[in-house]
Amino acid sequence: MDVNAAVAAAAAIAGLCTGVIAMLAFRWSERDQARPTRSSMRPDINAVLPPGVDTVLSVLRSSAVVLDEGDAVVKASSAAYALGLVRGGKLAVEPMLHMARDTRRDGEIRQVELDLPRRGTGRGEALAVSARVAPLGSRLVLLLVEDLTEARRIEAVRRDFVANVSHELKTPVGAISLLSEAVMDAADDPEAVSRFAGRMQIESTRLINLVQELIDLSRVQNDDPLEDAEPVRVDTLVAEAIDRCRHTASSKQITMASGGTADLRVWGNRGQLAAALGNLVENAVNYSPARTRVGIAARRVAAPGGDLIEIAVTDQGIGIPEKDRERIFERFYRVDPARSRATGGTGLGLAIVKHVAASHGGEVAVWSSEGQGSTFTLRLPEAAAPATAAKATESTQPLLEPETAPAIPAPEVLP
Repeated sequence: MDVNAAVAAAAAIAGLCTGVIAMLAFRWSERDQARPTRSSMRPDINAVLPPGVDTVLSVLRSSAVVLDEGDAVVKASSAAYALGLVRGGKLAVEPMLHMARDTRRDGEIRQVELDLPRRGTGRGEALAVSARVAPLGSRLVLLLVEDLTEARRIEAVRRDFVANVSHELKTPVGAISLLSEAVMDAADDPEAVSRFAGRMQIESTRLINLVQELIDLSRVQNDDPLEDAEPVRVDTLVAEAIDRCRHTASSKQITMASGGTADLRVWGNRGQLAAALGNLVENAVNYSPARTRVGIAARRVAAPGGDLIEIAVTDQGIGIPEKDRERIFERFYRVDPARSRATGGTGLGLAIVKHVAASHGGEVAVWSSEGQGSTFTLRLPEAAAPATAAKATESTQPLLEPETAPAIPAPEVLP
């Protein structure tokens, strides 16, 4: 065979193969385009959702989930993912999924409250939610979930507060009622009348103090102390606190000493700050044995956001058990209820101190050792001193002298 003829035959065969391959590729491309792909089967949000629904769902505060007829998630808000309602493109809460299916079947709106386990806590804490399911169009179902955890917590606090207030008010009122009956029955006995009248005066004073502290607590919780804030001299606050407890301290032969850095100022509401420091000093006096010392000291400490003023109140009292230290700032909580009532305590003093400190941008911390005493430290932001103020000096007077009182360990520096 001629070489040229062989080459021509080979070229003809190659051209034929190329044509066949091209035709097959073209036909395959047409078939591939006609076949629905995974991405084309995925619902398009803008096309599936009714007009305007996407915008409305984006501004709702509730967690929103839209399910299609196959229970697949068409749209879910970021809050729904945060609550753990949606995982892997599916609704992860079985009761809500059953509600959605029932609503899709009969078109009725359903609502239920559920307690869901929190993810990642491992402590069995429940997440309280309210779920509402409604049909959206002919094939979709809308699920709205509201987080009720904080609302339930606030409601529980309110119920406890009302119950505690009712109990605390009932005690002195009941005592006054019984004592008044005793006075009437002992009208012919002047000595008994005098004794019962004295008890009535004690209970009425306790009632007045309780009502006043309830008013103070309500005020510090509702008012913004920084609206009428001013620079307040710490020396003045300490002097007022000492004067407030001078009579009680004198009757127990308790020496009150002040020291630390002079001419310090804090920024805030003078009345609230005086009440907070006064409560700390009053507690120190009430829970200290006779012939001991109570010390109040102030100093400036450096902090990343600006200097703080620490006002420490130290006593040589009975101390606070470790198990009670985290709860002593709760309203109406008492370490020793019998002793608190004997001293006239209402269980609100430290709660007021905590709220005042927090509303002024500060905090209150406690160090205590049973049988040795306690130190309550009030930390508040410093207010700039006037340009004419003298340079602060350190007092050399010790708060507690070892010769007359046992030494108290230095308070721990709490974070």
